[in-house]
Amino acid sequence: MCGFTGWIDWTDDLTRQSATLEKMTETMAFRGPDSSGTWISPSCALGHRRLSVIDPVNGAQPMVRTSDDDTYVIVYNGELYNAPELKKELEGKGRRFTTTCDTEVLLVAYMEWGKACVERLNGIFAFAVWDSREQQLFLARDRLGVKPLFYAKQSGKFIFGSEPKAVLAHPAVKTEVGPEGLAEIFILGPARTPGHGVYRDLGELLPGQYATVSRSGVSIAHYWKLESRPHSEDVNATARTVRELLKDTVERQLVSDVPLCTLLSGGLDSSALTTLAVRYYEHTGQGKVHTYSVDYVDNDKHFKAHDFQPNSDAPWIERMNSYLGTVHHPVQFDTPELIEALRTAMQARDLPGMADVDASLLLFCREIKKEATVAISGEAADEIFGGYPWFHRDDALNADTFPWSLASGMRAELLSPDVAAWIRPLEYIRDRYSDAVAEVPKLAGEDPVAARMRAMSYLNITRFMPTLLDRKDRMSMAVGLEVRVPYCDHRLVDYVFNIPWEIKTAGDREKGILRFALEGILPHDVLYRKKSPYPKTHNPNYLNTVRSQLLEVLDEGTSPLLPLINVKKIREIAESDTASSNLPWFGQLMSGPQLFAYLLQVDMWLRDYKVVIR
Repeated sequence: MCGFTGWIDWTDDLTRQSATLEKMTETMAFRGPDSSGTWISPSCALGHRRLSVIDPVNGAQPMVRTSDDDTYVIVYNGELYNAPELKKELEGKGRRFTTTCDTEVLLVAYMEWGKACVERLNGIFAFAVWDSREQQLFLARDRLGVKPLFYAKQSGKFIFGSEPKAVLAHPAVKTEVGPEGLAEIFILGPARTPGHGVYRDLGELLPGQYATVSRSGVSIAHYWKLESRPHSEDVNATARTVRELLKDTVERQLVSDVPLCTLLSGGLDSSALTTLAVRYYEHTGQGKVHTYSVDYVDNDKHFKAHDFQPNSDAPWIERMNSYLGTVHHPVQFDTPELIEALRTAMQARDLPGMADVDASLLLFCREIKKEATVAISGEAADEIFGGYPWFHRDDALNADTFPWSLASGMRAELLSPDVAAWIRPLEYIRDRYSDAVAEVPKLAGEDPVAARMRAMSYLNITRFMPTLLDRKDRMSMAVGLEVRVPYCDHRLVDYVFNIPWEIKTAGDREKGILRFALEGILPHDVLYRKKSPYPKTHNPNYLNTVRSQLLEVLDEGTSPLLPLINVKKIREIAESDTASSNLPWFGQLMSGPQLFAYLLQVDMWLRDYKVVIR
């Protein structure tokens, strides 16, 4: 993976702006620690930082190719998992290659097929291609939005980058936030409305979109969306298809010229990927698979099971390691490390995020990076197969709001009266929920229950999953680790989205069809383990520390956070039993301690980014 940035300017000579381009490119250094490159012309400037994974010697970017007196230049972040097939097809059309990297395959694919090339790609990607003869920039993002792409439109300028920080490094883009941005932070956050960059001038190319930028303007269109179709296969045939698709996507994503590992929690999703990886390595003679897990000091003493986190990972990790014979690397953190990493995690996102849930992942990835460059993760299986508790709870199904965010009333009370009147938080989340539901592709003749479950799947894939994919991308790339997510293969997502709910829950279990598909691959006890999310710390020292630090911010009197919040209400929560509650206000993991940590991150963000609110 890599990071890229650049801009188009029809009013200035960009060859005089190399210092700005270097500054923007340097913000991506952590995403691409192996090499740096820039390319500049009067109207187009491109910068790239590279993390070498395939063909480290020859894949430098920006990559330039010429054809019929035309010059094409690409900057690209991602991996193409069908690059060998595409390369063979292009060679059959007379195209020639000088490297073995997928960057060249992507560039030549664009030269051959133009914007239609994106429909042929299997992978995770964001890229931009400049066509010198046409004086046109083409940008695209993968179907599920695994790889990010942000932009800002100014008069005569189009500025873009892999992360907000690259765009914000351009002098024309300011860290200003208006009422919508505040509503994103305080009522939706750490989620974001798709396409909304929070900062006033910042937009985001949506998953499955491409854009063209020329002198005539900016044009954005979808090349892929989830579609509703009848499902004709029975349970057995469905399970076979799921198994075949998952096996194929895992094997495609195990290709790497650098050390690769898997993330193993002992749960269904990561255990399935690790088992398929071990089988593939055994078949191809690649030796043992290395696995990594994360936990926290004294979690065994403080963990208490509840509906949203029913069991601990440790014994299940040991079970899978014993079953597979992997080379396992357990990683453990303590409270001071999590506290210290809150600011770094916020800066990785350029926004407040999932507090210690982000911070721990960043620290985890930093440890993995010492031995590996690529990791395979089980992210997104719960959104796609319906594994989260809110798929199976009547209160969430009937809540008429985002089911992972049922505490909007409490959150609205945390705002100062003036800010609440300005941003109208409850109205804002209601409108964003209505917008999301209106997008759901309908299936003719579907009964109300099936239609509701289809809507739940759509909401999770398009609204909740991006939050976790953002988290995975920013925290891993902040330390130069590439994380691949096989459950986000668009073929698998497209197929599973249309599996009827009664088949998805085969055997009357959450993710029942996935369990059925993995029969004979996983041990029975692991196969039917009840879902437990990414682990978080349960050490009371963490709660006590973030609570005391937030109270210090409130007492300090100079924080830019104070005019935005209801200080009295937050003090009341800090002194009540709610502070130690396990009841989430966002997702499964963000409860009392994470509320204080989130507000701390908001304070850090306002200060560090010198955010102007107006």
